[in-house]
Amino acid sequence: MAALGTVALLALAACGTQTGSGHGSGSVRTGPRITGVHWNVDSVTAGGRTTEAPDGAHVVIGPGGGATGNFGCNRFSAGTSTDGDTITVRQATTTQMGCGTDVRRFETAMSRAFSGELTAAVTGRTLTLTTEAGDSIALTSEPPAPLTGTTWTVTSLVSGSTASSLPPGTERKARLSFGKDGSVRGTLGCNRFRGAATVTGSTITFDRIDGTRMMCPDPRMKLERALLAVLDGRTTYRIDHRTLSLTASNGEGLGATAPAPGG
Repeated sequence: MAALGTVALLALAACGTQTGSGHGSGSVRTGPRITGVHWNVDSVTAGGRTTEAPDGAHVVIGPGGGATGNFGCNRFSAGTSTDGDTITVRQATTTQMGCGTDVRRFETAMSRAFSGELTAAVTGRTLTLTTEAGDSIALTSEPPAPLTGTTWTVTSLVSGSTASSLPPGTERKARLSFGKDGSVRGTLGCNRFRGAATVTGSTITFDRIDGTRMMCPDPRMKLERALLAVLDGRTTYRIDHRTLSLTASNGEGLGATAPAPGG
């Protein structure tokens, strides 16, 4: 697959909160913040035909001029430059996964639209990138999932800098939710639990974790023991869009994801 010019979005990185009024200032004069925002790709319109984006297609534009994302199948990264509201796309790199026919069609449309010079415009939560030929890419910003009130599904266990998959047969079995009243509840893969969780800055301190006492197959009990070890005392947490990371002081932790809006 040819390198996807989609990387064009990267160019937006420089626009950030800059609002320079002079042409050639190197900033996109759109007012709303563009960098550091999770932009869902909605569609590409090329040659008068609009192609809807696959689920999961998104772009995150970094403040340093680079962007990363996913077209619904293949991930990408690229670098760009900006001049006013013009974005010039440089070489992009993508993974080379085999994708379904519809996704390949969308990625082809993206690769053709994301090349050369693009004009960026923001209206509310919508970002539109337009090519010199008049083709366009529509994107919508999506805020990060809130810690409280979200059902977080555990997807990985972490030890130091290494993340590992859950034991076979335990996928999507463990979930946790934080309440605004300082509570935490959910299931550990076998037993349900409830406890207290005090959030202070980037830390969560767990206390008084109680639960049912069912016996389950070994893989589920192994997962449960690992999770209980994390949900014990002080941990640090980080939310990256719809991904939650919890890390205990000994380096053990977990990764969890939130459902997509409307999902």
